[in-house]
Amino acid sequence: MHDDTYARIQANPHFKDLVAKRDRFAWTLSAIMLSLYVAFILLIAFEPQVLGARINPDSPITWGIPMGVGLILSAFVLTGIYVFRANGEFDALNQAVLDEVQK
Repeated sequence: MHDDTYARIQANPHFKDLVAKRDRFAWTLSAIMLSLYVAFILLIAFEPQVLGARINPDSPITWGIPMGVGLILSAFVLTGIYVFRANGEFDALNQAVLDEVQK
């Protein structure tokens, strides 16, 4: 693409809308993930006995293991949510902007 095409894309109001939506969504998901990690670390720091408690008296597994695995899985889930929306709504908006600019 040429420089004038890039300038038209950046000036397109639909492109600005796309960038704003994508940024807002990415920051929201990032804040959720950060909050989960901070909550987990604060739990480790101030209530370690919760994570060290056994799931049941006969089990060698403590609550820290499923909570840690859940934290890791939440990162995969949030990534999947982003990819799903990016491949649907964001790609469609992106293509609409390109179609408008290339006319």
